[in-house]
Amino acid sequence: MAGTKSYTIVEYFGGDDGYRCGYCKNQTGNFSHGMWSHTMTVQDYQDLIDRGWRRSGKYVYKPIMNKTCCPQYTIRCHALKFQPSKSHKKILKKINKFISKGELPREPDQGEPMDSVCEEAGPRGPSRPSELKCPAVSELQTEPAESSDIPEAQKEVPEAGPTGSDTSRTDPESGPERRMMTSAPKPGVGADASRPPCRKAKELRKERRLQKEQMRQRNDGASPIVSPTPSDPPQTNQPKPLEDFISESLPENSSHNLEVRLVPVSFEDPRFTESYEQSAALYAIYQMAVHGDDPSECSESEFRRFLCDSPLEAEYSPDGPEVGYGSFHQQYWLDGRIVAVGVIDILPTCVSSVYLYYHPDFASLSLGSYSALREISFTRQLQKQSPKLTYYYLGFYIHSCPKMRYKGQYRPSDLLCPETFAWVSIEECLPHLENSRYARFNPDPDAGDARLLKDVGRALVLHRRTVMPYAVYSKKRRGSSDEVEVQQYAGLVGQDCAERILLYRA
Repeated sequence: MAGTKSYTIVEYFGGDDGYRCGYCKNQTGNFSHGMWSHTMTVQDYQDLIDRGWRRSGKYVYKPIMNKTCCPQYTIRCHALKFQPSKSHKKILKKINKFISKGELPREPDQGEPMDSVCEEAGPRGPSRPSELKCPAVSELQTEPAESSDIPEAQKEVPEAGPTGSDTSRTDPESGPERRMMTSAPKPGVGADASRPPCRKAKELRKERRLQKEQMRQRNDGASPIVSPTPSDPPQTNQPKPLEDFISESLPENSSHNLEVRLVPVSFEDPRFTESYEQSAALYAIYQMAVHGDDPSECSESEFRRFLCDSPLEAEYSPDGPEVGYGSFHQQYWLDGRIVAVGVIDILPTCVSSVYLYYHPDFASLSLGSYSALREISFTRQLQKQSPKLTYYYLGFYIHSCPKMRYKGQYRPSDLLCPETFAWVSIEECLPHLENSRYARFNPDPDAGDARLLKDVGRALVLHRRTVMPYAVYSKKRRGSSDEVEVQQYAGLVGQDCAERILLYRA
């Protein structure tokens, strides 16, 4: 986008009112801060989700972790180090068997449900503000800062104010996304310490063969072979990578053909517009069948607002992926028709999962778990083009809701500390969450927020088509002060984002 610069413009709405929780069904126990994003750069969104924010359409929200009934912790998987588990391999083999032989399983595997009973857990957005446009740099109007320390402000945009009564769709992470329910381990007496550990039959056979060979060589007068010791385990082959399971060779006369297409979410892209009606129809079928939605709740306009309207502008970088950054639909085409769609955001350091919907006829294929594995593989593919893009974000991990713990199965993974915003391995976090719904994960008691707000005066605001530091705006403003609100907003986004993001002021 030569000659133009992208900006993030938001309106902040606080978070004093509680709303219904889709996880524990508390009618007023779910609390979050929210803001409407007219437009957003991928770097700003990357920094925001690394502080616990998440988007639902153009509404961006952050759970109030120490207040909400079911704390939602941001989780990321180390895509490059990921190895599929036994259950993951089973799902991949099940898909390949269906493609090659056409055998559709009768029901999903136990412990691998596709749909979640925890729906509507996300916040409902505010009345939708009117749209804003970001002009070219040459059109910007700047209100001079009072201090050279305050960053230069840069913009003129059309005036905007909240209009309409539209509300944001529920949390994409709480809906029917990727379902791999895991039950907590049952208490037991544990292993018998007096008995030797179990060993695989293959290993025992190999050891017996080795002992026979040693006996034979002793009888022949040859030097014996050194037998393996517990500290010198037998060498094993490298584990089969995820990609090998996904691209397992299929016979030429396979019963089905499955193709995955990446389509930018843009009505200017013919690939998106050509498949839009089919994709919207599939969404309605899914919502009504799996979640019991009324047709009015999954209309074309709802689909568009929830899964097509994104604040992220498409961006390209010389060291970024060839497809660029922004919002995409990853469409799963089976024999010429769409059977599932994974909504994702490609950001500077990650692929972020937003939502997954599928045709109910194929629920037994565990398409939620399958699509997550495909998205991890896709992240690894992008990393070859963009070295810093190494993570796969699964949204929120909710330990207090057992049916939402499946995201912890994609390892190695980290949870975001809600106080210091440092990443901590999930293995270290789980003991804390067993004791308390809300927990600080950072083991360093003296550690703090590296991007802690230090000067609210440096935060940028957009007022009457002009960008200015808040210190300048607050002196111009007449009437009641909004410093408490701006201070809260800037503290939640952090000093760095506060100095880049434009906070709209009426």
